[in-house]
Amino acid sequence: MGHRLSFRSRLALFVAALLLLVAPLPIRSGEQAAVRPTLSTADRIRIAEAFRVADLLGDDLWKGWRKTAFALLLVTPEREFLIRHPPPSGGFAPVGFDRLLKSTIFARARTQPLNLLATFPAVSALPTIVVGQAERTEASDSTHWVVTLLHEHFHQFQYTAPNYYRDAERLDLAHGDSSGTWMLNYPFPYDDGRLQEVFAAWGRQLARTVRAVGSASFDKEFRACLTARQVVREAVAEEPYRYLAFQIWQEGVARYTQYRMARLAATRYRATRAFMSLSDYRGFADVAAALRKRMLADLENFSLERRRRIGFYSLGAAEALVLDAARPGWRQRYFDERFDLGRLLDVRK
Repeated sequence: MGHRLSFRSRLALFVAALLLLVAPLPIRSGEQAAVRPTLSTADRIRIAEAFRVADLLGDDLWKGWRKTAFALLLVTPEREFLIRHPPPSGGFAPVGFDRLLKSTIFARARTQPLNLLATFPAVSALPTIVVGQAERTEASDSTHWVVTLLHEHFHQFQYTAPNYYRDAERLDLAHGDSSGTWMLNYPFPYDDGRLQEVFAAWGRQLARTVRAVGSASFDKEFRACLTARQVVREAVAEEPYRYLAFQIWQEGVARYTQYRMARLAATRYRATRAFMSLSDYRGFADVAAALRKRMLADLENFSLERRRRIGFYSLGAAEALVLDAARPGWRQRYFDERFDLGRLLDVRK
């Protein structure tokens, strides 16, 4: 029997193979030798702001999050800059210590897409955020880009939890696929007409429940929410449900964290002057409101057929917000009830 790659290694190989299909050829070393690689001022300010928000507020939301390495690979048109990462292999060269970022910076010729936004063991097997510059990604402004980095940083927190990769493999969703692609393209029955109906009803009820938080009608809406969820649970077969629950637990709670960190920053954090001076700066309160509006719109018009896996992000974010109201302290059990928020919703305390 040959050596069996770990889930972590297979995931890294899959992402690397996927990126090779879309990545441009790297610049030859001689072509970049004449210019010393440097981060732009705007990039340094944005990244520093994300680090600062995480350092000051991260543990207010998730105890122990601050201890997670915030390793980041910034992709620019010609080069990639590695920040807050141990000395790497793979063609990187040190370009100096950045006092603002409190990190030695490493650089290499670009190999990744300019609009990439993902977290995976990209460099030396350490979960690393690989991200394009704000103006080249789907982020609409610098502040949105910063809170999106916090979403990805939460994935680093998830991935470094004890036995995360082992437990993910035990979901038994790969069906012999050793590349890790099941996380993205597991054959969930998105086109099933009955499922589309019950998911749409669940989304609408989740939106009503989120809107009712803090009001006299919350208890009624919460009970209706549990009922709608149970209808979905009974309609989805056992194995696809494990995939649904996994995506809600992982991506949904990351989206929730993105929103909650924006809200925390709006009330407990003062942006630096340098960050506020950026031409596309936007207040954290405005970004939080936009994220909430987008989530509720997704839920109220939920389309399993159209949104597919991405729709699970809003479902999970809403469930986490409902948990905040129905089960204060649920985050302390989040990693214990791994890969299924449903177990945290069962009993109201």
